[in-house]
Amino acid sequence: MKVLVADNFPNQYVEKIKSLVKEVVFEPKLKENDLPNNIKGIDILVVRSTVVNAECIEKSDKLSLIIRAGAGVNNIDIKSANKKGIYVANCPGKNSIAVAELAMGLICAIDRKIPDNVIDFRNGKWNKAIYSKADGLAGKTLGVVGTGKIGSELITRAKAFELNIIAWSRSLADEKAEEMEIERASSLEELFSNSDIVSIHLAQNAETKKIISKALISKLKKGAYFVNTARAGVVDEDALIEAAKSGNIFLGLDVFNNEPEGKEGELTTPLRDLPNVYLTHHIGASTAQAQNAVAEETCNIIAEYINTGAVRNWVNRISHSPAKYQLVVRHFDKPGVLARVLRLLSKEKINAQEMENVIFDDAVTACCTIKLDSKPSEKTLEEIESGKEEIINLTLIEL
Repeated sequence: MKVLVADNFPNQYVEKIKSLVKEVVFEPKLKENDLPNNIKGIDILVVRSTVVNAECIEKSDKLSLIIRAGAGVNNIDIKSANKKGIYVANCPGKNSIAVAELAMGLICAIDRKIPDNVIDFRNGKWNKAIYSKADGLAGKTLGVVGTGKIGSELITRAKAFELNIIAWSRSLADEKAEEMEIERASSLEELFSNSDIVSIHLAQNAETKKIISKALISKLKKGAYFVNTARAGVVDEDALIEAAKSGNIFLGLDVFNNEPEGKEGELTTPLRDLPNVYLTHHIGASTAQAQNAVAEETCNIIAEYINTGAVRNWVNRISHSPAKYQLVVRHFDKPGVLARVLRLLSKEKINAQEMENVIFDDAVTACCTIKLDSKPSEKTLEEIESGKEEIINLTLIEL
């Protein structure tokens, strides 16, 4: 098995992958347009920020697993991977603390104008009169959008700063909010209207694309801080820039549109010219602690896949099967039993969409659960059950 690591990766973990597979190609400087010409013969592809586009996937001949050495997978063309039956996996939660630390750092940087202090100091300018006017954070209200692992880590840290916390997430229930000792916002509109600081912690997908809209941004209080260490695509950046230009809000951003693809490059964004914007270089997950944890998880995914065929953190598995019926077949554990069942279903043009076969103790009998896209006829069911030396019992369930 051959692995291509097409991004920065700790050397000790490159060596660990080498101990797991026959061949490892370590090319951390490969970019999106380089991958299609380097994918032939690769079984497993590991990336961090490098984009895996449709062309790369289409040109692959052996690729069966793409691992995003990080939390999100928006840099991977999932639809193209689905078409070729390629697993996509990630490493969720391994960099949560690092991202939460940066979000808290940006909040502090905005409040105390730390970057401006440093710039003036390096230019030999003493400006204590201006920089002595910070409000302070204690007692302010922090609105956390998304209460997954990163949002939860930020909440833990924000409490130490004596911030009042209001949070919104599609999955956040009143009971969970009470357990976390925070207030649950019933809507994003409520959160944006009542927060002094808003911090975004959402994954980017079809449902969250530009979920932070112009209408929401307009509800921010004058002087509010807006922090995004998640993904640029969840925010209407044009609306954000417009609000920042007005001088009404302050921005702390680790992500933005049109980021340079490589580790170095020219920065072209209107955000760079705004005085009330504090940008970092998409470094939220870039601590040694986080990168080592992600690398360790990547190695675990590879090892489990090689040894068992199972994919840890498999993200492009269908969340809910479209199957309409479930056939439960209790049978004797003999060769050809399930082949006969599937052959009879196939004759009726019924597709088995999911299937699991488990063996009873002593390996004499087994139970197979088959999820079907349509209902088998009584004739087919009778024909399956007629094999008395093979079939113990059939149960058909409508889902």
